[in-house]
Amino acid sequence: MLEPSQNDELPVIPGKRYFTIGEVSELCAVKPHVLRYWEQEFPQLSPVKRRGNRRYYQREDVVLIRQIRHLLYEDGYTIGGARQKLSEPEDAEAVQQQHQALIREMIDELEAVLELLRMN
Repeated sequence: MLEPSQNDELPVIPGKRYFTIGEVSELCAVKPHVLRYWEQEFPQLSPVKRRGNRRYYQREDVVLIRQIRHLLYEDGYTIGGARQKLSEPEDAEAVQQQHQALIREMIDELEAVLELLRMN
């Protein structure tokens, strides 16, 4: 899971339920054709498809895409290596740390939204 410090260059994930491929592309700094390719390569990534095969990603998908992006672009993993890394079972402590990092990120985002609301 990405630590908030590793997400400094990426925008905050809005509190929406579903995101289009264009929105995810901007949120994760990855082109739409790359997202479609990663859907074929990473079984964990499967957005909901609705009318006309339009993709709708959920927050968990966006976080996973950011994790894939980090493994490939920052850590230098190959597609196969990143796939294996994502499918490895993790120990309970690592999972707990990931959850805590995600919760911290969500709290920071909510505090930022509250601050914006107070300013208006």
